[in-house]
Amino acid sequence: MDQVEDEKRAAGEAAAALVEDGMTVGLGTGSTVAHLLPALAARGLEKLRCVATSPETEAKARALGIPVESFETLDRLDIAIDGADQIDPAGWVVKGGGAAHTREKIVAVAAERFVVIASSDKEVDRIGPPIPLELLRFGLKATLRALEPVALRDVPPSPDGGVIADYVGAVEDPAELATWLDATPGVVEHGLFPPSLVTDVIVAARRRTV
Repeated sequence: MDQVEDEKRAAGEAAAALVEDGMTVGLGTGSTVAHLLPALAARGLEKLRCVATSPETEAKARALGIPVESFETLDRLDIAIDGADQIDPAGWVVKGGGAAHTREKIVAVAAERFVVIASSDKEVDRIGPPIPLELLRFGLKATLRALEPVALRDVPPSPDGGVIADYVGAVEDPAELATWLDATPGVVEHGLFPPSLVTDVIVAARRRTV
C-alpha cells in the first residue's frame, strides 16, 4: 500500500510541475488527485483559474488555497489533470470509480491538454468491467434493461442528480462499447475515455504521450 501511495504522490507531483502560472486548470477527482492538490498548492502560483470536477475536490482545493470557480465562467481550459481506474496499452482510460465521470469528461474535452495520473496498479493489459455509468432517473428501469448486464451502485446521486451504475458485461472492444453506450437513450455519460482525448499518461513519475 505504501508503494501505491508513493506512486500516486510521484504522479501528482510530476503533473503539478506541468502547470504554469496564469493557466486555466481542470482538477479531477480521486485518490491520486488528492496528491496532486498539495503539490500544486506548494508551487505558490498566484494567477491560476481552476475548476473542479466534484464538490470533494473543490473543498480540498479551497482548503489548500487553490482558487476554484464555477465552470460557467470559462469555455476552455489549458490543462486538465485527473486519475484513472484502468489504463490500457493503447491509451484507453476508464474513469468514474468516484462517480464524477460526467463532469470529468466535460472538463477533459474542454482542455487543450488532458493529463492522466495513476499508480502502476491501474495499468491493465486490456480494459474490462466494471465500466462506470451515469443514468437519467427518468425511465431508469427501461434503461437498465437495455444495458444488461448492469448493476446499480449503492451511492448518492451524482452532483448533477444522475443515477450511478456500472456496466458489468464483457468488453470485447472499448471503441464499440463506447459507441453503443453513447447511442443508448438514458445514458448521460460513461467512463470510457478514448486515446484521442488523452494527451499524456503519468504512471508514478514515468510519463508517456498517447
